[in-house]
Parts: sequence; C-alpha cells; structure tokens
Amino acid sequence: MADRMTVRAGNAPPASRPEQLRNVVLIGCSGAGKTTLAESLALAAGAIGRAGRIPDGNTVSDYEDIEHSQQRSVQLAVLPLEWNGCKVNLLDPPGHPDFGAELRAGLHAADAAVFVVSATDPVTTPTRALWRECAAAGIPRAIVVAKLDVARSGFDDILTACHDAFGLGTDTLRPVYLPVFADGRPCGSLGLLTGRSYGEPGPCPEAEAARESLVEAISGQDDTLMERYLAGEPLDEEALTDGLRREIVDCALHPALAVTDDGVGAAELLDLITGAFPDPTHRREPAPAADPDAPLAAQVIRITGDAYVGRISLVRVFSGTLLPDSHVYLAGAAADSGEPTDEKVTTLTGPFGKLQRPVPEAVAGDIVCIPKLAAHIGDTIGDTDEQSVLETWTLPVPLLPIGVEAHSKTDEDKLSQALTRLTAEDPALRLEQNPDTHQLVLWCTGDAHAEVALDRLRNRHGVHVDTVPYQVALRETFGGNASGHGRLVKQSGGHGQYAICDLEVEPLPTGSGFEFREHVVGGAVPKGFIPSVEKGVRAQLEKGVATGHPLVDVRVTLVDGKAHSVDSSDAAFQTAASLALRDAAGHTSIRLLEPVAAVAVTLPDDYLGAVLSDLSARRGRVLGTEVKGPGLSLLRAEVPEIELARYPVELNSLVHGNAEFSRCHLRYELMPDALAAQVAR
Repeated sequence: MADRMTVRAGNAPPASRPEQLRNVVLIGCSGAGKTTLAESLALAAGAIGRAGRIPDGNTVSDYEDIEHSQQRSVQLAVLPLEWNGCKVNLLDPPGHPDFGAELRAGLHAADAAVFVVSATDPVTTPTRALWRECAAAGIPRAIVVAKLDVARSGFDDILTACHDAFGLGTDTLRPVYLPVFADGRPCGSLGLLTGRSYGEPGPCPEAEAARESLVEAISGQDDTLMERYLAGEPLDEEALTDGLRREIVDCALHPALAVTDDGVGAAELLDLITGAFPDPTHRREPAPAADPDAPLAAQVIRITGDAYVGRISLVRVFSGTLLPDSHVYLAGAAADSGEPTDEKVTTLTGPFGKLQRPVPEAVAGDIVCIPKLAAHIGDTIGDTDEQSVLETWTLPVPLLPIGVEAHSKTDEDKLSQALTRLTAEDPALRLEQNPDTHQLVLWCTGDAHAEVALDRLRNRHGVHVDTVPYQVALRETFGGNASGHGRLVKQSGGHGQYAICDLEVEPLPTGSGFEFREHVVGGAVPKGFIPSVEKGVRAQLEKGVATGHPLVDVRVTLVDGKAHSVDSSDAAFQTAASLALRDAAGHTSIRLLEPVAAVAVTLPDDYLGAVLSDLSARRGRVLGTEVKGPGLSLLRAEVPEIELARYPVELNSLVHGNAEFSRCHLRYELMPDALAAQVAR
C-alpha cells in the first residue's frame, strides 16, 4: 500500500461510463472515526499526503473555521478518489445529529452506505434509526469497525453487538476481511475471498472457518454457486466476488471489516468498494436509469456559499450527460415559481473538499458542482422544460427555537437578504416571523446547528445578530361573565363621531373559538352597523385586552347601544365595540391559555425512568409507552410548549444523544395562575 501514498493533484479523473463510478456515503456518530477514515482512504488512494492535507494546505473534509473551533464536521464533504480504474465519490457528512440534513443529502446522492462503528462505544440510537431508514430505502450497507487498536473488545464481539443492535438476520452480517494482530494491535488483514494479505502478514487461525462461513452465505442465494460448492468444486475469486456483489446489491449480505487510525484496512475497504459495491446502474427505484445517452435528469443535493464564486450547487447526475456551456431547466417544488426556469451552466467543477477543479463533463451517476446556478436544494435539472421532477428526501424537523434581533441598524438593513440566503443554503433551518409575538425566530435542530447558523450569518454574510429568549405565543380568555360599555362621542366641527355599544361577554370551553351574537331591541343599533360592531370586537380580540396576547374562546353579545343619524359611522362603531370589550375585561379576571404539544420520544429502555421524571417536572402528562424495537421504547406525552423551548438540547444531555424527539401543536389549555402571574409581570 505504501507505493500508493504519493500526493496527487487532488481529485480523480472524470469517469466516462457509470460502471466506473462508486458513490458511497460514510455514516457514523460523532467520534466514531468517520472523518479519520475518509482521510485514510484519501491517503491510501494517493489523493493527499501523509499530513492529511491536500496540496494547498487545506484539510480534506473539515475546512470551515467553525469546524476547527468546534472540533467536528458541520457540512457534507465530497472526496473523489481513484482506485482500481474506478472513480469513488466518497461522501463524508457530519456525524453530529444536529446536521441530519447534510447526512440525508449524502444518502440521497449515494448508491451505498458504509456504517462506521467505533469499537470503543456501543451503537447509538440515531445510528440504529439510520440503519432502519437505509433498510427501508433498500440502500446496500457495509460495516467498518474503527478504533479496534484502542478497544478492549474483539472484532467478533463488535460484530455481534452490531448484529443485535441492527436486528439482523442469520448470515446477513459477515466479515470479508479479518484483522491480523501483533502484540495485541491490528497490523494488517486477510481477505477471506481472495486469500490476499494486507499490511504485515501474520497468523490468523480463524480464517479458514470464517471463509467457509462466508462462502456458504454467498453460495446459499445462488443455485449455480451452491451446486459447485456442494460438489466440492473450487470456487474462483471472480465467481465469489460476483456473488458477493449480488448479495450486497440485494441487501442480503452486509460485509464487515476493521480499520485503524493509522490506515490499516483502508486499502481493503477501497478494494471492497470498487470490487463488490453497486455502481449507479444498480440505482434503486424510483430514480431513472443511469444511461449517459438518455435525457438529462440531475438533482441539486446541497448549496454552499463562497465569498468569491457565490452560490455553488452540488449536483448528482442520475441520467444523461451534463456538459459545460449548456442550457438546462430547473423544476420542482423548491423552484421559485413552481414552473421550469431556463438556466445557463457555464462551468462544471469537481469538488475535493473545499477545492474546485474544472471537469469536461459529468456522466450519469457522477457528482459535480455548478457555480452561480439559481437553484434550490432538491430542484431537478433537465435538458427540456418537460422534465419529470425527481423525488426529494425527508429533512429533519428543526425543533429548537432561537430568537434573533439585528445587532445594529446596519445589520437590520441587511438581515432579511442574509437570512434568505442562509435558509437557501441550509434547508434544515426554518425562519419564522411569529405573528403573535412579532419575534424573528430561527428554528434549528440543536445548539451546534444554531451556532453554525449564527457563525455563517456573521462571517459569510456579514450580519451580526443578538439572540434573545424565545417567546411562546399565549392566548387570553375571560375568567367569567362580564358586561362592558363603550362610548365614543366626539364633535370637532363638521361630522362628529358617535357610537355607543353595550356588550355581554361569557367564556366558552377551551378550543371553541369566538362567537358573536346580537340581541338588540327596538333598533337601538341600526342593522347596518351591527357588522361594524363585530368587526371592532374581532380587531380587539387580535390585540388582547390585558397582556397583549390574542383573546379566544368567548361569546360576545351586542345587547344595546345608540346611534346618531348624522355622526354615526362604521369606524365609530368599531371603536365603540373595542372600548366595550376592554371595559368588560375590567370587570372579571383574564386567564392565560398556553399551547400544549404532543410529544413522542424514542429512547433506550435504560433511560426511560429519567425521561419520565423529567417530563413530569415539565408539567407533562404521560399517555403511555410502547415497544419500538429491541431495547427501545416509544414514549408519548402531552407537554406545555413553554416547557419545551430548550427540550431538544436538554433531552440530548439527559440520554447522551441516544433518543429521537418529535412534537406537534395539540391545543391550548389554561395556564396555572402562579405561572400566569409570572408571565404577566
């Protein structure tokens, strides 16, 4: 492997056929060793030097300043490598759960996934969820055990733990390379199908039994191979590799091997990827067939901003061939107008981490970048305006609200445009201008995601903001029946203003909304002004009568009033009705209503007691639990939203990242008087 460790120009040459391509996404939690593995693979392929850097000094995957300060990946990196005549597009998304949108973009662009499992830590709940997600989508998967050189557990023990955690069937998880140890540390490996040794050769007494088990698993799904195997006929390497590829593509077998931080196992993994992983022609439905001569069908996977180039779109070509200096059409739900728009592709570049280098074309299955394309993430790129829209992927729901305000007048002038660009680059961000509290809110997936968003807003877009506490939108209602009198009598020359309203207000059950009635006797309020009274009441309901929150769940009845033949008007009766409602509020108590959310938490059984206690402390009502999987429970509860402002972060801390959380608005309920008094102050 040493002769491959020379520094090259950076990225692999373009592929001329889809069969020469392999698109592989690395999946693993933070600290599992995923980015270290990506750099080991780049080193083994000769794309970087031993220092783990590409020729201009940038790091391979983590090149944003905040990635160095946080010591974690925050964006999807693409590393094209050349190995065995193939171009391997290695997609390295962040492992932190806050950046799930980057991971799902990588999953959508890839044809296979490599799950990186640390030998020092158990398989986390998010990793198990991603495995189930890949299984449901039919994505071929392999397992790489990292950090075996620093763990006390053996390779077989880790595979057994993965087998149990992922709920795999018999014979579906098989090592294809066995690690060879010297002085208790991995020093190389042995290929079970090829018999080839990597690194430092050494004894591996369990190799023969492991090979027999692997050959049986491969042959069991192929009648021809099974007949040859049962007849005692030797099975050649090519036949076994073809059988392994079929098993991997059909998700009937998941190959496993071990790697170390110093590169042992990297060449083996590249051999496995190029020899047995699916190429784009095996792309699962409903994506179009990977035919370079077919009509163009590509999709925008992610968008980044560059201070010099501007917007850069990362694009996966599914069919056809994408060429520079060509006209394309953008379509999809994410497009501005919903109608196909004509765009000019000036140049194509091949990404290698932060670097961009021009490429002559991108055939079906390849991944390239297009600068200055007015696209949105998920948009379909075609060569006609009748291109079918490609299916998009599910994004994580942002559940952590961050209130933001412009730091200065200069920032305020630029804030709107900067936030528009920021949310276009990061679809996991949701921008909300709350109509009740009038607060500008950035909904993020967690603290790490919020920190990255604010850093990009400041350093990439030049806008400084201050974070402020999130304000939950409350509601008011009447605590009892009350009557109110509204009188507007003004004379200032010419037509005056005259309107008198008498209202009766009574509370309704929670969730009833607003009812308006009129029981006016003798035409005290002319019929033509009764709609004006209702309009004035509704306007005051929106403003509230005590704390500034909207007033709901009341019945308002117009019972009396007076009008003037000349000075009464629509505006006058609207004002009088508003005054009457405020007057009624002064004759009874005003209660606050708070929003309640339906909460679902998927977590390991070991943390169930702690989470239940925490929800009780948040005034939550637990509805019940159910079995979600081996060692997993699904907990359902109803919790006041004011208690959930920081819940995603606090839950993550409570269960050490081993839980999934969702919420949705359910209804409004009366807030306890003691808490309402604190809020009203």
